[in-house]
Amino acid sequence: MTPELKEKIDNLVKQHKILVFMKGNKLMPQCGFSNNVVQILNTYAVPYETVDVLEDYEIRQGIKEYSNWPTIPQVYINGEFIGGSDIMIEMYQKGELKELLEVALAS
Repeated sequence: MTPELKEKIDNLVKQHKILVFMKGNKLMPQCGFSNNVVQILNTYAVPYETVDVLEDYEIRQGIKEYSNWPTIPQVYINGEFIGGSDIMIEMYQKGELKELLEVALAS
């Protein structure tokens, strides 16, 4: 990964409390896993941003190296990598995600 790409991803992650790197966007997810994440975040009615990795090949490949996680979507909350669709579903079902989102938005 180039230093420029790392800086670009760093800046995206830092400037949004809740950020999802996904296929498509929150209005039109382009895969089922991305749609799962969008639906979960929408149930909490929290503000979040998305980055469509289909529009930027560098970011699509770079985010996998950045997080050391091989799949998309990838969710960042308060600058911290949380995980993908399966982890979001698990945290939602356990009630852990709600608390994490509340803390992030309060800070």
